[in-house]
Amino acid sequence: MHSPRLPYLLIAPSVVFLLVLFVWPLAETALLAFRTEDGEFTTRYLERMAGDLNFGLSLRNTLMLVAVVVPLQVALALGMALMLQKLQRGRMGFLYIWTIPLGVSDLAAGLAWLAIFTDRGYFNSVLNGLGLASGPVSWLSYQEPLALFVCVVIAEIWRATAIVLVILMAGVQAIPKEYHEAAEVFGASPWARFTKVTLPLLRPSLQSALILRTVLAFEVFAVVYALAGRDFPVLVGEAYNWQGAYQNSHVAAAYALLILVLSIAATVVFLRVLRVNREALA
Repeated sequence: MHSPRLPYLLIAPSVVFLLVLFVWPLAETALLAFRTEDGEFTTRYLERMAGDLNFGLSLRNTLMLVAVVVPLQVALALGMALMLQKLQRGRMGFLYIWTIPLGVSDLAAGLAWLAIFTDRGYFNSVLNGLGLASGPVSWLSYQEPLALFVCVVIAEIWRATAIVLVILMAGVQAIPKEYHEAAEVFGASPWARFTKVTLPLLRPSLQSALILRTVLAFEVFAVVYALAGRDFPVLVGEAYNWQGAYQNSHVAAAYALLILVLSIAATVVFLRVLRVNREALA
């Protein structure tokens, strides 16, 4: 007969891991953001963060990236997953190719796209070869904020769509074929089968993909830094600058807490909007 303590013993290593490597550092970060060197609690560092020259711009850029990149990635990954599901041959080959970016680090991906979009990069070479440009075009210049934003979006979509694809592909494969066959027998159109069968049953995977990708999008840094440097400030980049360049851990911790709050808020929204009825899925 199993001991009633066995389940708690089994999860104990995970609990210790979370306490040591997540809860404790989080508590220390919160203390850094609200406590001075003398141990007094203050909001001085939050006020300094809010008064930072790049705070508003970095917040706006981060929110814009999340609002544009995440929906595009989910839509693209969903289309790719449904296409793979329809393939009879070569499915795994396409899946392997599309998930190659998962093996590329953020910084390496940023440097690769830097080689494409720089003044003397591959993109300008193609445009010049086709006669569509008469000389180098500065796609990554601070003087062209829209072009710079589009370049960052393209790089992020290439880099991180694969992780959304893997999650949605698993969800699509878990949908019983009998449901689609029954809907087809009753005369449901492809769009009706997609909206009435696929999407409702895919809601748990969509929820997981949106939460994971949104949280990671709030933490975007390496790709942006490689492509734009400080010409396109983001929240994590400002936290990095305050910690590394300005040697102020308190303001850097305030930025980190803000990113955490935004991530938690987005997670709560997705959990409520895409609420999963477990009994209905059973």
